[in-house]
Amino acid sequence: MDLRQQFRQLHKSNFIMPNPWDLGSARILASLGFKALATTSAGFAATLGRPDGAVTRDEAIEHGRAIAAATPLPVSADLENGFGDTRKDVEETVLRASNSGLAGCSIEDFCPNSEPALYERDHAVDRIRAAVSAADRDPSPLVLTARA
Repeated sequence: MDLRQQFRQLHKSNFIMPNPWDLGSARILASLGFKALATTSAGFAATLGRPDGAVTRDEAIEHGRAIAAATPLPVSADLENGFGDTRKDVEETVLRASNSGLAGCSIEDFCPNSEPALYERDHAVDRIRAAVSAADRDPSPLVLTARA
């Protein structure tokens, strides 16, 4: 069973998914018996000496790839708001994540550069549809979490 299928199976019941911030914490959490891991945008940014939201798309995906390679567990990446406001931005982010070895990813409906900070409902839904469409291009799609 591939990691994406394994991750989907985990979602059929309750499980705890901790957030490692680097390779060492990922390995420690895996050794403690957790079944899956999820990256932390704030924790990763802090390891770089930056505030949450100050990591690039390429950095976040590479970080997720590195965490996934460090353990045998499925890993879901916190991909913020998809690193852009548009449908195309989210689609590109999910396509890149899909090619990275990640089992899943999350996309938020939060836009740090606008007021109000949440996307309008129709726009948020459209962005998630783009994420689903991008994930579905893989024969074993990423497990996608729409964070609201």
